[in-house]
Amino acid sequence: MKASEVHAMTDQDLVEALREARQEAFNLRFRHATGELENTAALRESRRNVARLLTVARERGIDVNKELSRKRK
Repeated sequence: MKASEVHAMTDQDLVEALREARQEAFNLRFRHATGELENTAALRESRRNVARLLTVARERGIDVNKELSRKRK
C-alpha cells in the first residue's frame, strides 16, 4: 500500500484498512511462529502498512482505538 493511497482514503476507510492490516499482521506472525510462512518479507511489509495507516490517522486527529472499539459494539 502506497502512502498516496492511504492519504486518499476517507476516515472510515482508513479505520477499516487499519483493522484489516492489524489482522493481517497478526495472521502473518502466527504463521511465522508455526513455521508455515515462507515469505518472511511479508512481516516487514505488514508492519510498515500498519505504521503508515497509524501515521495518517494521527495526522488527521483520528482516535483509532476509540473508532475501533465503536465498530465492535
